[in-house]
Amino acid sequence: MRDYERLDILSQNRMAGRAYYIPFESLEKALKGNRHESAYYKLLNGTWNFKYFENEADYEENITDWVQMPVPSCWQLNGYEKPYYINVNYPYSFDPPYVPSVNPCGIYERTFTIDKGWEERDTHIVFEGVNSCMYLYLNGQFVGYTQGARCQAEFDLTEFLCQGENTLRVKVLKWCSGSYLEDQDDMRWSGIIRDVYLLSREKDCVWDIEIKTNTKNIEVNAENYEIYDQEGNIADLSDPILWNAEKPYLYTVVVKGKTEFIPIRVGMREIKIAENGALLINGVAIKIKGVNHHDTHPTKGPCLDDEFIRNELTLMKQLNINAIRTSHYPPTPEFLNMCDELGFYVIDEADLEAHGCLTAKGPVDWSPNFEPWISLKPEWEKAFVERMSRMVERDKNHPSVIIWSLGNETGYGRNHDAMLEYVHGRDASRPVQYEGAGLISDKCDLDIRSRMYPAVDGLEKMASDDDKRPVYMCEFSHAMGNGPGDVHDYVDIFYKYPKAIGGCIWEWADHAVTIDGTDYYGGDFGEPLHDGNFCCDGMLFADRSFKSGTLYIKYAFQNVRFAEEEGKIKITNLFDFTSLSDYEFKLMLECDGEILDEKITAFDLAPHESTLIDIPFNLPDACTKGCHLRIEATAKDGNIIACWEKELEVEKAEIKLSAPLEIVDNGKNKLEIIAGDTVYLFNKSYGNFESIKKDGKELLAEPIKLGAFRALQDNDRNLVNSWTTRDGTGGDNKVFLNAIEVKIYENAIEGNKIITTGCVSSIGRMPFVKFIQTAEFFKNGEVKFNLKATVREDLDVHLPRFGYEVVLLEENAKFTYYAKGPEETYCDMNLHTFTGEYASSAENEYVNYAYPQDHGNHFGAKALVFSNGLGFIARKSFEFAVSEYDKLNVYKAKHPFDLVKTGKTYVRIDYKDTGVGS
Repeated sequence: MRDYERLDILSQNRMAGRAYYIPFESLEKALKGNRHESAYYKLLNGTWNFKYFENEADYEENITDWVQMPVPSCWQLNGYEKPYYINVNYPYSFDPPYVPSVNPCGIYERTFTIDKGWEERDTHIVFEGVNSCMYLYLNGQFVGYTQGARCQAEFDLTEFLCQGENTLRVKVLKWCSGSYLEDQDDMRWSGIIRDVYLLSREKDCVWDIEIKTNTKNIEVNAENYEIYDQEGNIADLSDPILWNAEKPYLYTVVVKGKTEFIPIRVGMREIKIAENGALLINGVAIKIKGVNHHDTHPTKGPCLDDEFIRNELTLMKQLNINAIRTSHYPPTPEFLNMCDELGFYVIDEADLEAHGCLTAKGPVDWSPNFEPWISLKPEWEKAFVERMSRMVERDKNHPSVIIWSLGNETGYGRNHDAMLEYVHGRDASRPVQYEGAGLISDKCDLDIRSRMYPAVDGLEKMASDDDKRPVYMCEFSHAMGNGPGDVHDYVDIFYKYPKAIGGCIWEWADHAVTIDGTDYYGGDFGEPLHDGNFCCDGMLFADRSFKSGTLYIKYAFQNVRFAEEEGKIKITNLFDFTSLSDYEFKLMLECDGEILDEKITAFDLAPHESTLIDIPFNLPDACTKGCHLRIEATAKDGNIIACWEKELEVEKAEIKLSAPLEIVDNGKNKLEIIAGDTVYLFNKSYGNFESIKKDGKELLAEPIKLGAFRALQDNDRNLVNSWTTRDGTGGDNKVFLNAIEVKIYENAIEGNKIITTGCVSSIGRMPFVKFIQTAEFFKNGEVKFNLKATVREDLDVHLPRFGYEVVLLEENAKFTYYAKGPEETYCDMNLHTFTGEYASSAENEYVNYAYPQDHGNHFGAKALVFSNGLGFIARKSFEFAVSEYDKLNVYKAKHPFDLVKTGKTYVRIDYKDTGVGS
């Protein structure tokens, strides 16, 4: 057994864990808190020498053929090995604690000199993250060893230093025993992935600092310290300003050594669980409207700099997110510093996941006593508890951290009990969660019951049962691809039940690898076993641009609720600590695509209070498409924090049609119908038009037909076997909706009507729909369609969609529409948009998902009119989608570069379209 496989050697010479801080040489600098200005801090990030060995057994000390490698970085994105994405399974055989015999290795080396004034002091080095383990050498001497990819490691270099130039060498291995605890759903990266820096410390320095706060006091375990307010004055705590995520006020505790000033920013806040299961911050019940956050950058993998992190958090604030689960490991310390400053509730998660135990014998086995689970094995207890303790010791002073998490998807066993016993004994001020306890029906001492992806009624059942513990969804509403839908249904449950404390969307951003503007994922790098594009599951694209689902989540999480009550509009302040007086409310009256009137107002509404207002507009007597009240609430920075729309009861005028146009049956298969400047050619075999000419110009590229298939969306993955087959094999699919046949039984002509009866079926299967279609013709070219369709009673599959498919000869057709927009909308993802008149084109409707899928749908449509004169109008709403790509091309494509433009435009006019789901 190699040392890095031994469970009794998790570290050598690593210093004891402590709270994160940076010492400064003056009080002034300490209060400013910019670590880069400290004379006692030396960042070693930058360009290092690097040598890659395919096998660590081939490592030789004498290296002359160095290459250059940025630090922090991962070597897979810098020319050594390819990225590897896998979710559940380990990327090597399951034989813990043994790892592959051929273990890749990266050697990092750089020189440094000690700054003036450091000679008489101790010098430490801090590594904030190295994947998976590292051996440290200075001037040819062994300093120490550590594992734990996202756990901070500190070593004392003092006795190894020499005058002048010092040579630092770090040997990083791809795998170690700790890799069995790092089986997170992520790309597998190797190298020095976080900051590396030196600290100069005075002899017998203040080591660990622990600060405990409540709503009245700040308690510090040091003898010499001062507490300062945000203005830099000595703090008066007789009437303290409390910290919360909405108003994150921070005090600065400065601990004074002989030559050091150590600042730690703290928030005065108290966390409690009420008798009814509510989660209280400073006595106020809060709701977690959160997101799961992986460390992922589109071109740098797991390496995030401070500017990038701040941008992440700023975007979250704009999207009404108030909480972050650090899936599935602790973030960088600066991430938490920024959460303290900007205001987030953080569920801080240990760097612990052993998901691959689940499939170690092949078939998935979730039973808690499944033999491969290493959480059951006593020899792993030390490793489990250490990962918890290293996180708690580092992060214990952060006010943003309100919940500890034991990790993710590692079953539940004795080692979790040991972790829980440790953290309860070490920090009683915060509750603890771990979703895996659901495997034992939560029969343990966890403070919070946690679940992943419960159905809405499943969440409600837990929220209303007799267990007094809070109920929290560590993951819900899978945001993969085009989605998610129905987030607001979950949020309704949050506010209905006190102990439904909220949850975190899975997840923040696609963790794909972006090369020349294209996102790549599992399987693109030749992995023998992978999970495809399952890493592209973010509410934002990899480049952090928004999609429609992003804005829908923002709507569901908004802190102002609107509802109709007794003919009035009820406005409720869902903020926990913030009045609505700081926000501007714009009320608009929309009718048939025009804003007829608008009012600007404000509401001095305290947290959790409501008010009723009248609709402040005179409504029109009638409309043709629709009339709506719109409301937007805007912050001083211009960010729209809340919106709402309500359709108003205004009489709708009938669609005006010209005189009926009688049809003469010529006895042939094709009927030519001339109506003004439009010529229709109706094909009885298709039961629809094969040609429409407007002013002599052909509009159709193919006959109009009925369809029930759409290109699959990522969250349709569990419906694939019901709807279709991707590889063409028969299998036991219920219907093959990508291979549809429309069969016409009869076409009857009665006056100005063609009445068509037929069915829709797929290869090898009985018809799943039978229909009667009536097409009425009018002299000015209008055609009134009425379709009555009946789904086969014993068909236990819901259809993806049902409606007409129209292919236009025009490339990138331009159009206007009256519907929900301008973003794509579906029946379960539309509340963030307004109904109105919009202009678009086929090209503009495309959404650049990493894995091409159904896109561009619009819900609640009343009109769609193309620039060529072809239009679709209805009084009852329909759905439509316009694309440059054929649905089967989108369905088969794996990347956007697989899509082919044909010079045509593909249009769907649907009765209904399935939602995007979760």
